[in-house]
Amino acid sequence: MSNRNNWENKQSARERLRAERERQAKKERTKRQFTVGGAIVGILAIAGGIGYAATQLGDSGASKKSTSSAWEAAAKKTLVKPANTAGDNGTEVVIGSKDAKHTLEVYQDMRCPICSVFEQNVGGQVEKDIKDGKFKAQYHIGTFLDRNPQIAGTGSKNALSALGAALNVSPEAFQAYNKALYAKANHPDETKDDYSKDDVLLKVAQQVPALKGNADFEKNLKDHTFDKWALQMSDEFDSHKDVTGTPTVKLDGKKLSVDTPNGKGVPMTPDQFTSAVDAQLK
Repeated sequence: MSNRNNWENKQSARERLRAERERQAKKERTKRQFTVGGAIVGILAIAGGIGYAATQLGDSGASKKSTSSAWEAAAKKTLVKPANTAGDNGTEVVIGSKDAKHTLEVYQDMRCPICSVFEQNVGGQVEKDIKDGKFKAQYHIGTFLDRNPQIAGTGSKNALSALGAALNVSPEAFQAYNKALYAKANHPDETKDDYSKDDVLLKVAQQVPALKGNADFEKNLKDHTFDKWALQMSDEFDSHKDVTGTPTVKLDGKKLSVDTPNGKGVPMTPDQFTSAVDAQLK
């Protein structure tokens, strides 16, 4: 009896050990997914969204720049396009030399946490390559996270409108403000709709020399001058049906990707990005 009990105890211990190992392995896989970001996008895309979670909407909190009803009103206003844009609705936002032979397209949402990671890790390399004339960059900015029933709000739209105010100052101000909004110290958790608040957007803008104390920028942000433009930008983003995740990066119309433990993913380090770009330019 004791021998049998010992054997059963050993078997039970083995089963518990195996279950624990499986639990730890699953935990590590999940951790890697959040670190790299690609798997988060994939899971939500499989769940029926576009990008990080494209089926969503809502509004919460106090002292917001615009409520949902205000955005409905903005849609009916006359379109005001920021300077340094092109296209009928000003939705062509291109940074860099027009003579650059190649075009890098960046698809993002200002509340997207993985876009924040991408900008923190790769944004400097993108900026360098633009300056070096390796390519020009075209930005497509969506607002689908505002439509997420679980994190509903207006922060994506508000931050995009504020970016329009920065672009109206200069392309360089747009780049710097985009970087600041995605900075680790500034970017809120996607469940917090902090970018729906004027004071938050203005506080981040003080980190950008071209925007600090800039009366025109501040007025345009507070007056919602580019809210209608932000909605046009969002519609333009939604028109790209092949974009199923944010960030998505294309070079000359072809998606840039690297091999990850979960399949293909967006380059999330400068070396990965440079290798993917160089390979595609061969």
